[in-house]
Order: sequence, then structure tokens, then C-alpha cells
Amino acid sequence: MVTTSRALILLMLLAPCLHAGEKAGPYRSTYQTQLALFGPSAGLLRPDTIPFQQTLSVDPGAKKSVGLAVLYSLLLPGMGELYAGNFNTGRYFLGAEGALWLTYAGFGIYGNGVRDDARSFAVVHAGVNTAGKDDQYYVDIGNFISIDEYNQKKLRDRSLDKVYDPALGYSWQWDSDASRAAFREQRITSETAYNNMRFVVAAILINHVASAINAARATISYNNALAQPLGDLRFSAGVLGGLAHPHGIMLTVAKDF
Repeated sequence: MVTTSRALILLMLLAPCLHAGEKAGPYRSTYQTQLALFGPSAGLLRPDTIPFQQTLSVDPGAKKSVGLAVLYSLLLPGMGELYAGNFNTGRYFLGAEGALWLTYAGFGIYGNGVRDDARSFAVVHAGVNTAGKDDQYYVDIGNFISIDEYNQKKLRDRSLDKVYDPALGYSWQWDSDASRAAFREQRITSETAYNNMRFVVAAILINHVASAINAARATISYNNALAQPLGDLRFSAGVLGGLAHPHGIMLTVAKDF
């Protein structure tokens, strides 16, 4: 069960990395202007006077800060990629973050439930007083059938500081060894869930760092794309009004951004 749980956690952690290679960069658009060389419409034509012209926005070309992208992803995975204009990869880190936190909560709820059930079982089958007991006490009652057996073992080992005083409410006596073994198994199951929670915390930290690295890469790619040479100018000419009713010549200049 431990191996399966941790394999699922690793899969959630690695999933964003499978998409981290997608290219980031500013979107390019085409800016077009038209000029009537002669005729009644001579001059620069307004966009709304050009038939069938598609209006496109031009990217302002502002560079992004790598430091800010890293900071955003360290705080919340995926936000640095969103800032860098590459949320296509950032969404996987954000999704992994949510899944990991849900897994963390699930292990915590499950571990607490099993622990409480085990301690209630010990009250019924061993006469345990649960008030003020630490985790080591529950480890000990799961390993020994009674407080007398435990204390005798500690006296033989000369571990006087570990002897329990029955007068202080530390006494126990299991009704059967099978009950003791059942309690011990429940306690180990709860401890396994708590250990998995620590594993999930490590995976969450790795997810933050991985997203920060990916956000830095996306921001650098974005800035590099801004520095690339713009597309070549393209020229075309046409007759205003068509061949049936010509009233000028139109020159079109287009450039990619």
C-alpha cells in the first residue's frame, strides 16, 4: 500500500514535467495598412473603409521579469507560467498542486480515523486510560501484553527511567494476544498514513521548485522571442473599385509582429 500510494504521488508530481517542453513566447500578429496612390480616395485609408479587412492587435513587446515569474511559481505553482504567457504548461503544475494537497488531507483524515479507532479498541480490550498519553505509550502497549510484562523487561535492561507507574494511570492488560496484535496493526496503519503525509509535503515542495524553474525557462523563452527579428515587409497592389469601375490604385503593406 505504501509503494502504491507513493507511486501515485510521484505520478502527480511528474505529470507537469511531461508538458513543460511546450514553447513559450509572445503571439505574433500582422499589422496591415493600405494607401490609395491616386483617385478620389487618395491617401491613407482608414481600417473601416477597407473592405473585408481583419483588425488584428499588435503585441506591445514588453519583457517579463524572470525573478517575478520564479517568485509567483514559488508561491503558487503555475502562476509564474501564467505571468510569462505560457499557462499551457503552468496549468499542469497548478493541477498537481491541488491534487497533492487533496492527497495530503486524505492521508491525514484516514490516519486520524484509524488512530482514534485503535485507541478506542485499546480502552475496551486492554483497559487503557488514554488521558495524557504520548505516542510512545501506544507503541509499548502494542508490543507487550501487560504493564507487568513491559516493566519486567525494562528492569532487566536496567532502563529504570522507562518504567511505567500503574498508580499514575499507565496500567494495561490485554484480554488476548490477538487483541494486542490487532491494535498494533491498526497503530502501524495510522503511522504509515502519517509518513505518507510527510512524503506528500516533500512532493509539494518539489512541485513548487519545478514550477519556478519552468516559469524561469518560459520567461526567458518569451523574452528571447521578443528579441528575434520581425518578419519581412510584404507588398501588394490592386485596383480600387475593380476593373469595371476603377478609381485608383491601392498599395498594401503588411508586416508580422
